[in-house]
Amino acid sequence: MSKSAALVKNFTQENIPKSMLVFMLPFMASNAFQVLYSAVDMIIVGQFVGKAGLAAVSMCGQLLNFSTMLCTGLCTGGQVLISQLIGAERKQELGRVTGTLFSFVLLLALSFSVLLLAFHTRILDLLNTPAPSYDMAVDYLVICGIGLLFSFGYNMVSAVLRGMGNSKHPFMFITLASVLNLVLDLLFTGYLGWGVAGAAAATMIGQAVSFIFSLFFLYHHQEQFGFDFKLQNWKMNPVYLKAIAKQGIPLALSSSAVYFSMFYVNSLINKAGVVAAAAFGVGIKIDDVCTKISLGVRYAASPMIAQNYAAQKMKRVKSTVYWAWIYSFVFHGIFMLIYLMFGRQLFALFTSDPEVLSMAPVFVRAIIWTFIGLGILRGSNSFIQGIGNAKLSLCLGILDGVVFRIGLSYFFGIFMDWGFYGFVLGYGLAPFGAAIPGVIYFCSGVWKRRKSIVDTL
Repeated sequence: MSKSAALVKNFTQENIPKSMLVFMLPFMASNAFQVLYSAVDMIIVGQFVGKAGLAAVSMCGQLLNFSTMLCTGLCTGGQVLISQLIGAERKQELGRVTGTLFSFVLLLALSFSVLLLAFHTRILDLLNTPAPSYDMAVDYLVICGIGLLFSFGYNMVSAVLRGMGNSKHPFMFITLASVLNLVLDLLFTGYLGWGVAGAAAATMIGQAVSFIFSLFFLYHHQEQFGFDFKLQNWKMNPVYLKAIAKQGIPLALSSSAVYFSMFYVNSLINKAGVVAAAAFGVGIKIDDVCTKISLGVRYAASPMIAQNYAAQKMKRVKSTVYWAWIYSFVFHGIFMLIYLMFGRQLFALFTSDPEVLSMAPVFVRAIIWTFIGLGILRGSNSFIQGIGNAKLSLCLGILDGVVFRIGLSYFFGIFMDWGFYGFVLGYGLAPFGAAIPGVIYFCSGVWKRRKSIVDTL
């Protein structure tokens, strides 16, 4: 097998369940390591700083995840375009798409860093940050804001590799970042006593190393990717930029709608005090283990669907969606059982505070519904992204975030006066708002009449 064949994978011929499993597992492992180095911050901060530090890292982590998800949405637009070009046998255009995506995302990263550094205190005020956590939240947000370029850069390279059918190398890069983050976290936060600022510095350095190594990899394999890193190739091609933006902006807005709803629910819970804020922060961090790892299903299924859709192989598109659902339900079912059986013990990994631990059973009973909704959502979202229907993705993101997550959290938490349990229950039921319409659209078959992205270029 040539180096090019090893790096650029064509999914229009191979066995679907086997190909998806092999493609998916490195993504799931990569996301597990991402969750690990995020969870390491929480565990070490919880042990060395306390519940005020936990609340600070939780709030800032969600805010930074929001900016990263915007980037990921835009990068996914590039990934879908790359996958469809491969499926349509138009690989000669990959270099120009890659250069356009790189320039666009790096410019976006610099803009986000400037905005975050300029308005970080106002943002923390809007989130109703508890007073004991405020100064620590400022430190965490400023340090990680400076390092947004590295976070955006890694997601950019990962999207290109994902679109080309490569999952092994992103796994290697994120493993490196996770191990380094763990070592530096213990050094900065534990041994040197830098507190929350040390956790932020460890995360930023880990992301920087991951991004730099991924760039070196692309540079040494530039023939296969069709991008030679010369200055003129960083110029944004208006045709490809429009195609990336047409896909990426709705996907980014969809992610932002979901994350905006998370901030809203978080701000409601923050009003209940630092114990409730810390309990929600720990619970969401554990929930992130499942949510992030299960994204591996979408990361694998979406490029496979995109390639086959561009190649007009509709039966393979449908089979890919079915297998995405099968893998998704198996994974979410296993995690749901673990959470039900060991919820309090999982909380105890992050904190020894008895008040926070007492809220663990309440959180678990409320959040458990989200795993069923996500089981459906991973397959339907993979399908909608893969065929390039970004407008529908945006509508479903608004349903998930604004209508269901905010609406149900307010209804159960305030109108029904169920308090903490009600807020978390509304949060957990939200994925059904996007999952059910997605399934209806897939079953309708109307999507078969849509043109692929590459057919519109």
